[in-house]
Amino acid sequence: MRRRLNCHLKLNMAEEEDYMSDSFINVQEDIRPGLPMLRQIREARRKEEKQQEANLKNRQKSLKEEEQERRTLGLKSALGCENKGFALLQKMGYKSGQALGKSGDGIVEPIPLHVKTGKSGIGHEALLKRKAEEKLEHYRRKIHMKNQAEEKAEEQFRKRLKNKQDEMKLEGDLKRSQRACQQLDSQKNIEVPREAWYWLRPEEETDEEEEEEEQDEDEYRSEDLSVLEKLQILTSYLREEHLYCIWCGTAYEDKEDLSTNCPGPTSADHD
Repeated sequence: MRRRLNCHLKLNMAEEEDYMSDSFINVQEDIRPGLPMLRQIREARRKEEKQQEANLKNRQKSLKEEEQERRTLGLKSALGCENKGFALLQKMGYKSGQALGKSGDGIVEPIPLHVKTGKSGIGHEALLKRKAEEKLEHYRRKIHMKNQAEEKAEEQFRKRLKNKQDEMKLEGDLKRSQRACQQLDSQKNIEVPREAWYWLRPEEETDEEEEEEEQDEDEYRSEDLSVLEKLQILTSYLREEHLYCIWCGTAYEDKEDLSTNCPGPTSADHD
């Protein structure tokens, strides 16, 4: 019994060794005759085809370069006597470097040759050129409009600034005239101005209701007048009542002296 069991174990171990052996795991290589040679031939053929393609590309590139060089050289070279057209011109009296035409006012150099290298159709280049010109013109028009808008904005700003400066100057002249009117009226013992705005407004306000109502009415009437109109009225009053010119800063003796020695009733007359 023990002998049979040992034989059985040996048999199983032998079967396991055969199962794990290299002959079972490794795949047998294909050793058919002529197969390695066929692979070498295919590889050599692929290399030859790639080399032929590369040579064809290089040959096409060199042909284009040679054609371009020949064209450039031909355009740069002047026509010689071997050219039939040039020979006919010489027979008719033409000389090299001379302008064409009976009176010699034609072209001297031949018309340049423009070679079309692209694949676009006829007129495509002219279309692209026209579109580029239109785009450039649109850009120039846009820049011009922008510059005009900036210039207009600057001009408006200068006008506003000048108007503001003129208003400030007029207000300053009006205050000087009011101050002078108040002083001159006081010298003549005039206690109440002809118009409330003829004098500078007092800093201290009164509490009496009647004076406040009169002041409100005077302010209402004066609001209808601009600063320039007030200044013109007040300077005329100073000239007529006190023979005083605010621009000269002088009180004249009489009307004749005022009309003779004063340049005029406005600020522009004294510039």
